[in-house]
Amino acid sequence: MRGIDRPPAEAYDVGVLDLDGVVYIGHDPVPGAAGALEKARASGMRLAFATNNASRTPSATAALLGDVGVPAAAEDVVTSAQAAARLLSERLPAGSKVLVVGGMGLRQALREAGLRPVSTAAEEPAAVAQGYSPGLSYDLLAEGAQAVAAGAIFVASNGDTTIPGKGGRLRPGNGALVQVIRTATGVDPIVTGKPERPLHRETILRTGAERPLIVGDRLDTDIEGAHNGGADSLLVFTGVTDPRALLAAPPRHRPTYVSADLNGLLVPHNGVRREGAAYVCGGWTVSGDLEVSGDGDPMDGLRALCAAVWDSGDLERGERALDRLF
Repeated sequence: MRGIDRPPAEAYDVGVLDLDGVVYIGHDPVPGAAGALEKARASGMRLAFATNNASRTPSATAALLGDVGVPAAAEDVVTSAQAAARLLSERLPAGSKVLVVGGMGLRQALREAGLRPVSTAAEEPAAVAQGYSPGLSYDLLAEGAQAVAAGAIFVASNGDTTIPGKGGRLRPGNGALVQVIRTATGVDPIVTGKPERPLHRETILRTGAERPLIVGDRLDTDIEGAHNGGADSLLVFTGVTDPRALLAAPPRHRPTYVSADLNGLLVPHNGVRREGAAYVCGGWTVSGDLEVSGDGDPMDGLRALCAAVWDSGDLERGERALDRLF
């Protein structure tokens, strides 16, 4: 992780934010998120909201953002459904039939891309597009499997195996549902959502970002997606990732910055420096044998501890050292 001597909201032109676990959870706002984003905008950062959720239309997502205190237009929302639609529109002639195993967000994105959504394999679709929908039926999954088995291109809006639910409980995501068609046909889907590049590309094309900052709560989608897109990232701990998971993160899951919440957009971040065998960040020091001492912002201590663990590979002692910070 790097340091930065001014708030990220001033240093990056576009903040590309995940939604579930970052701005809201379900239909409930993440505490403090709306105020932090208002201040980030006032600092000059444009905001885009990139989501793997293909069930909602951009306008519905913008309305939900408004409900949790974050003003947004449909144009500010970029979805994995839109990335899937662009990918298919670049591979298929205009007007091609696409069997939709998903909800209205996916259907609308396909129509806007000049493709024709259909619902049965009997219509001989050129492709099958699957996206998360809470009302997804067995019959529709079976239609999708039949079309893929007949040779249709198989595209999945995202591969998230779980999604966050109320009370921190996890629910099956699109990645789990994709396994039905994948197992039945033996065909792997082309995945367009995070961490794959199509959604990142869609976001850059729509926003014109020159120096984007990817903000998320998941290591295997948001942070890995930033790595895949060559962008910097900020991990927040308001969703599914906790400090223990960060300590164990492989290189592709390691963020540029880390913060308890979205207020991390508004403050400079201390970098980690080596002093002999020790790692120092802010008021915290982590010794060569992973003993933690000091005081101040626990995030500084976590940055130093991550650097020490990632260099040493001693995850077991690193996990014990977390008790000193949290």
